[in-house]
Amino acid sequence: MHRLTVIGAGYLGAVHAACLAELGFEVLGMDIDPVLVATLNQGQAPFCEPGLNPMLRRGLRSGRLRFTVSLPEAARFGDVHFLCVGTPQRNGHPGADLSQLYACVDALAPLLRRPCLVAGKSTTPVGTAVALADRLAALAPAGPRAELAWNPEFLREGYAVADTLRPARIVAGVRSAYAEAVLRDVYRKLTDAGTPLLLTDLATAELAKAAANAFLATKISFINAMAEVCEAAGADVTVLADVLGRDTRIGAAGLRPGLGFGGGCLPKDIRALRHRGEELGAGPALSFLRDVDSINLRCRSRTIAAARELAGGSLQDQAVGVLGAAFKPGSDDIRESPALAVAVAVCGLGARVTVYDPAAAAKAVAAYPQLKQADSAEAAARDADVLLVLTEWDEFRDADPEILGKAVRRRNVLDARHALDPARWRAAGWTYRALGRS
Repeated sequence: MHRLTVIGAGYLGAVHAACLAELGFEVLGMDIDPVLVATLNQGQAPFCEPGLNPMLRRGLRSGRLRFTVSLPEAARFGDVHFLCVGTPQRNGHPGADLSQLYACVDALAPLLRRPCLVAGKSTTPVGTAVALADRLAALAPAGPRAELAWNPEFLREGYAVADTLRPARIVAGVRSAYAEAVLRDVYRKLTDAGTPLLLTDLATAELAKAAANAFLATKISFINAMAEVCEAAGADVTVLADVLGRDTRIGAAGLRPGLGFGGGCLPKDIRALRHRGEELGAGPALSFLRDVDSINLRCRSRTIAAARELAGGSLQDQAVGVLGAAFKPGSDDIRESPALAVAVAVCGLGARVTVYDPAAAAKAVAAYPQLKQADSAEAAARDADVLLVLTEWDEFRDADPEILGKAVRRRNVLDARHALDPARWRAAGWTYRALGRS
């Protein structure tokens, strides 16, 4: 079997390395952060991802998986090198910051002295892979025998292990029969189980990820735009979403009204795609993504306004309990988190804000010390004038409104994720509010 390296052991890389070891490969993960590497070598991921830690420990115990800080060791070890470094948004600019990716290729290439495949998994602006392929061949002692392919990831935080081991599709952007054969070997267990492997050129493989995220973001912003119309017209967006989702041409997935999308992917990816379109002269074709982004951010301001209304017109000196800080349930990721953005904004309007999140509360308070951390939903609700449900954890969905009602000072709840049963909460004496419902 091929020996595999995963370069960049953050969220994507750690999951990919553990899953490849689970499939039976010898895998060496590499990262420049010695603390991260030491943590992973102890079988512990420094982030929340269901099912990952047991898989890390199985891989380590089997001897098939380990992590290192040595890039020369990784270069000697691997037949296939997966690039999983970050491509964040540039500071003050919509484009992607590719500095980590280029630095990785520039450091790895001179160490490649035998035939190998370098497979990019990072999300990149279209055209990056072609440029990196030329750079790799020019810098590697192996020359063109060190070949580049593009193999984008389609992971959802909270479901990353399942999405890797049981993916809906595998995209392989390749330039040769050799690259195709290598990736078919790597993913044979998955394709034998029925996962389709779709062969493309490099540019199409890059666009596959960017386009998928742009479409999902558009769908989410569409239903949130309709939520605003529903509220103005006296309609119910949850019923409307159900009606639309039953049309097989539309589908229910992604039609969930609420506080909008966040995290480390969708926001920066739609901005990078729009910017790249402008660079290519196709800016007008992607101009709608500006509105998608704007609608998404508007969900936050509308939520803040609704919280102010529930508080009687002003949040000054009001006690606000916040349930949720992560950008989505099943994750402790607070990057571009709509929940955290609302909590901080409410605090800025003079409220005393106490936050509880099953996974992300400590990260949220460390990033924003003006927030107070609670260790339970009941503690966050204690003496609150308004309760905000900002992340749809099952713990909040299943919470007892009577118990929380005894904790608060006033029974006002803003369900920003449509996670609660309105009838149940109203029956318990709560004033219930949700965007898109009259």
